[in-house]
Amino acid sequence: MEEFSVLIGGKAGFGIDTSSLIIARMLNRLGYYIYIYRDYPSLIRGGHTFSIIRASEQKVGSHRNSIDYLLALNQDTFNLHKDKLHSNSLIIYDSNIVNLEGMEGSVIKNAVAITELVKEEAASEIMRNSCIIGSFCKAAGIKWEILDEVLRLGINKEIDLNLKIARKGYEVPGQVKPTKVLNNPELPILTGNEAVSLGLIEAGLDTYIAYPMTPSSGILHLLAEKENDFGIKVIHPESEIAVILMALGFSYVGEKVAVGTSGGGFCLMTEGLSFSGMAELPLVIVLGQRTGPSTGLPTYTGQTELHFALNAGQGEFSKFIVAPGDAQEAYYWSLAASNISTKYQIPSIILTDKTLAEGAYSFNLDEVKEIKEESRLLWNKKDSYKRYLDTASGVSPLAVIPEKDAVIKINSYEHDEYGITTEDALLTKKMANKRLRKEKFLSEDLKDYPQVGVYGNLQAQEALICWGSNKGVCIEAAQKLGLKVIQPIVLWPFPLEQFKSALRGVKTAYSVENNATAQLALLLKRFNIDIDKHILKYDGRPFTAEEIESKIKINDI
Repeated sequence: MEEFSVLIGGKAGFGIDTSSLIIARMLNRLGYYIYIYRDYPSLIRGGHTFSIIRASEQKVGSHRNSIDYLLALNQDTFNLHKDKLHSNSLIIYDSNIVNLEGMEGSVIKNAVAITELVKEEAASEIMRNSCIIGSFCKAAGIKWEILDEVLRLGINKEIDLNLKIARKGYEVPGQVKPTKVLNNPELPILTGNEAVSLGLIEAGLDTYIAYPMTPSSGILHLLAEKENDFGIKVIHPESEIAVILMALGFSYVGEKVAVGTSGGGFCLMTEGLSFSGMAELPLVIVLGQRTGPSTGLPTYTGQTELHFALNAGQGEFSKFIVAPGDAQEAYYWSLAASNISTKYQIPSIILTDKTLAEGAYSFNLDEVKEIKEESRLLWNKKDSYKRYLDTASGVSPLAVIPEKDAVIKINSYEHDEYGITTEDALLTKKMANKRLRKEKFLSEDLKDYPQVGVYGNLQAQEALICWGSNKGVCIEAAQKLGLKVIQPIVLWPFPLEQFKSALRGVKTAYSVENNATAQLALLLKRFNIDIDKHILKYDGRPFTAEEIESKIKINDI
């Protein structure tokens, strides 16, 4: 398979994220599928930040341990990543500040006096990125015209000066490691957050409300930037409690509303989540997981909130929980989650994590299955309006203010069909059954959705069981080892029938999770499904395919 990886690194504030996207767009122009992994500390400036851009002739959804090009803007980048280089790697470095002492072997070294070249033009330090990208293009055999076009699209300020400095880097003599041009189509490159945003917009989002919290902040930033383009309202209140209560107010007046947060913010939202369940107010919550507990590692990844989401909120009520595995699934299931919330008047939770939310993928809309829009069950305007009318499905006909001749009473207290507060025993049981009945009908509806992904060797007797962003890395490891991959995407109501069908013929199952307690395996045990072995990682970093492969080969599980 034709592929290679580029690592660019420097201090936080150096513009590494923008630079990695520029590199990815150039490689995309050459026909490569792209995946970008971002790693950065919880600092505005300083520390060490880097991105790995993986380019492949086939779709990929993870990074690998080794790199083919190392772009070092500072000493840390070389020191921390030199072990990822192999005998045919090429390193481009700022010779004014980076010392390659101790670098032995046949690694190709292209020295560029980046700091000096930038100072000659009296340019800002951040333009060192343009210089090293220019040098990379020359070393990778990428035509100047491609870099010129991509820079003009990706940089809004001082483009002429950036191009001049990039040209200086391009013209520095150095060894070349040519890049093959492929015939794959040029595709958009989207982060998981961007895909979630577009899915919500496609579903008819009216209002998005969030308090900034990594890794979901990207949704807030994108939608705030584009709110006028799509005719939506984007609101940043003072706290996560205000976020969910405000969202419930918008839901009450009939708007499609979504909120975004991470674990710490979701903690504060749980009473509002229960309000949504009791008052039957549609709501979509994007829960971006990161390493915890408490503040944990704010900018690193984890899959530690599955059971939190399953059990969040006091009392018992129907909810929908889904964990997409890449950008295309993030788009599809965000759209679906909004539709489901609207149809069943329940909260939906979209579980992402830092790897998915901030990782970037080649996105092909043509491969996304079409979803029909779910219409709301509306009041017929004939009978006396009962906001909580007890129906066969549990879903009550809806009316929203201002509606003539309808008194629309929303109540977080137990209530009768009109919404009038009650503590009557029979009514309490009746209304609880009504709310929980929705789950049965939702489960039937979901049978038409691809709730469980199955990949790899479908006849294999060994399978990797994964969820969320581990989809891509597990598929890659399974291809190497001849295994099956089973990925439950809908996590509640759990798609037991589809999952058991996928598991048929499997004798040894490995759960692959970014947590310490095998949370998916614990959920499966609830349905008498036992996982044989666990491959767990909980240091804040995602798996690479090599890690999974080695653990299975040496049985280090």
